Amino acid sequence: MNPPIVGTATFACVFGAALLGMRLRALLPEHHLSTDSKEAVRIGMGLLATMTALLLGLLIASAKSSYDTRKSELIEMAAKIAFLDQALANYGPETQNVRGLLSQAVESAMARIWQESRQRPSSGDSGKSWNTVMPKAIQDLLPKDDAQRTFKAQAAATLAELGQMRCLLLEQVDTSISARVLIVLISWLAIIFGSVGLFAPPNSTVLISLLLVAVSVSVSILLILELDQPFGGLISISSQPIRGVLNHFQ
Repeated sequence: MNPPIVGTATFACVFGAALLGMRLRALLPEHHLSTDSKEAVRIGMGLLATMTALLLGLLIASAKSSYDTRKSELIEMAAKIAFLDQALANYGPETQNVRGLLSQAVESAMARIWQESRQRPSSGDSGKSWNTVMPKAIQDLLPKDDAQRTFKAQAAATLAELGQMRCLLLEQVDTSISARVLIVLISWLAIIFGSVGLFAPPNSTVLISLLLVAVSVSVSILLILELDQPFGGLISISSQPIRGVLNHFQ
């Protein structure tokens, strides 16, 4: 889902519903706009507004939690990359080739995560580097003492963990928010705005107020979708932790 398009569609639906309600007000018989009618509609819309607020709050909490989790995973991945590089460096100059492969693999993974954040990545050379080339290069090392054996074991275990984390991040670039849930939420918002427009006096103050509220609601939907797609868009997670580790490879 494209957040700006969804946000614009949300604004068009809710504000359009408010204008439609104002239009219907002029067409309805007077007894349909009586105090009793307004009270009945107010009770129903109050229940619907409560359900809408709950659903909107759940979406915000879910998107924020997902964003924070992926950011933490990225920082943890950067720390493990630094630890792996240090373990290889401690092993000795024999690991220079493996460290070069690690640097290339990290750069490739970064490009796929950030540049293809709205597409489902396919398998490629980067996957071979993480799953085949680097593990084999580490296993081919021939330690000469206990210290090198320890560093080799640390490097192999850390690389396995990094491979799993990389796969997890690549699988998480897709949105987790259901389009059906968004459709239900936007429909409820449109009904609420339509009922407000139906009983609100058609003057410029009411019109501007509804316009501002519609913009605010649309921005909230936009922010939810942006938080749910954290590797691209307006609220993108910075790649600086990974880039900072890459700078130490130079």
